[in-house]
Amino acid sequence: MKNEHTIRNLSTLVTLRDNEVEKLQSELAAKENLRDRYQKTLDRLTTLYESSGPTGRLPMALATNCGDYKQAVMAMADSHRVDLNMHEADMAVSKRALNAAYAKREVLSQVLMKEQQSVANALNAKERKNHDELATQLWFRGQK
Repeated sequence: MKNEHTIRNLSTLVTLRDNEVEKLQSELAAKENLRDRYQKTLDRLTTLYESSGPTGRLPMALATNCGDYKQAVMAMADSHRVDLNMHEADMAVSKRALNAAYAKREVLSQVLMKEQQSVANALNAKERKNHDELATQLWFRGQK
């Protein structure tokens, strides 16, 4: 009875840890998608300021305007790089949390398996003992 209660509790804990791991995996997947979006936006911004061409051959007003445009796009790209770096640091923290949750789940799963094996071994020993007692009784009856 006590072993069944322990196994049920351990099963519940393993299920809870599974849910935690799945939640962290989905959060990490969402963060990876966001990182990819950051990277694509950064690539587009880089392409924008690189493709605007040289400004030295343009008239003064147009060259100033083009230079201001390039500086604004480069500043925005720098801002995105900072945001991307911060996001990647957040992802690293999330990965560590996922690894820790996975390890906890594995430990609990192993404890559950050992407990189940222990209960199965105890039941097998009890069944063997019953068979041995029945065989002994039959042998004694055959001797009379």
